[in-house]
Amino acid sequence: MNKLLLPLLGTIALLGASCSETPAPAGTPCHIDIQSRTDLHAWFRYSPTRPIVISGHRGGMISGYPENCIESFEKTLTIMPSFFEIDPRLTRDSVIVLMHDATIDRTTDGSGPVSDYTWEELQRFRLKDRDGKLTDFRIPTLEEAIRWSQGKTILNLDIKDVPLEFMSQFINRLDPANVMYTVHNARQARMLLDRDPEAMFSAWCKNLSEYRAYREAQIPASQMMAYVGTMMYADQQPLYDSLHRQGIMCMISVAPTHDRRATETQKQEGYILEIASGCDVIETDYPYLFEGLNLERR
Repeated sequence: MNKLLLPLLGTIALLGASCSETPAPAGTPCHIDIQSRTDLHAWFRYSPTRPIVISGHRGGMISGYPENCIESFEKTLTIMPSFFEIDPRLTRDSVIVLMHDATIDRTTDGSGPVSDYTWEELQRFRLKDRDGKLTDFRIPTLEEAIRWSQGKTILNLDIKDVPLEFMSQFINRLDPANVMYTVHNARQARMLLDRDPEAMFSAWCKNLSEYRAYREAQIPASQMMAYVGTMMYADQQPLYDSLHRQGIMCMISVAPTHDRRATETQKQEGYILEIASGCDVIETDYPYLFEGLNLERR
């Protein structure tokens, strides 16, 4: 067999083993089972025939289920396959918790900065869903989320106020196979890669200049997914072609665009436009709204 075909065949086998292409029956958890870093790298390899992959921004949201909440991740996985972008922050006693905002005002029945509270103090607050409805769910720690996620999904860490060195030490201690980092530039990627040579990145890469910076920093293409912006732009096609030639998937985020439309129908109409645009991954606040949409390549 041609040796050049082996990595591709391995990737295809892995994709077939996940449920990205064969959704489970309604109510049955649809899991992405990543057992090693090799699996993680292969799962993110670009293929022109692979259906669009959906990522839950802030862990995804649905009525009654808050953002950055393990119970919400579980709920989404009963509807459709997804991986999750989540937001680590530090408490006063240096516990890493999941919280997008610097304060707990919007998402809990408490108030004030996350950094003013210890982990134990935060446990007296309950999380709110996107509509402001109070739930019985509590703020999870990153470690709880990682331990829950094993064999179920992939977690993409959009690090807030946690120093990268501290985060790297924490992740290296747990050594999860299914966790990746969001990085905003090549310098951040290089620093993390020096501490973990197998690290996987969701890398901000919106133009060829930024892509060149990652290449100059010797960030392996096999360990990158590229966040290219809120949509695919015609004048950036050379960037997308370059990324695809290196096997790098292109992710867009509809959180600041179509997710903000007034109705679910209007949101879905916007999603359909992006599905046809040539992107490989769509990050959204509402993964459940992609259920039933045709994610196949056009």
